[in-house]
Amino acid sequence: MKISCEIIKDLLPLYYDGVCSNESKVVVEEHLAHCDVCKAEIQSMYDTLSIDDIEQNLKEAEAVKKLSKEWKRGMFKSLLKGILIAATIAIILYSFIGIKVVSN
Repeated sequence: MKISCEIIKDLLPLYYDGVCSNESKVVVEEHLAHCDVCKAEIQSMYDTLSIDDIEQNLKEAEAVKKLSKEWKRGMFKSLLKGILIAATIAIILYSFIGIKVVSN
């Protein structure tokens, strides 16, 4: 059974995503074995979508880098706050201990 290229082109996105039925998959694969135009079309989809995947991965990598920098900045701020709180407590304790020692 000969199926037109237009019908196959309608099925190619489903075939590419792997969501078409097994029957459709067999029909598309049989057609691709004999039709260079449709074969070029599916190859173009693989190439184009691969570029889109690469761009998406780059965007995700940039987002991870940004989160990493913010997390490191947050850790540094927390460390400084901890040091300031510890120093303040040490000064207050030293003051109270110093007052008790002087008054004795």
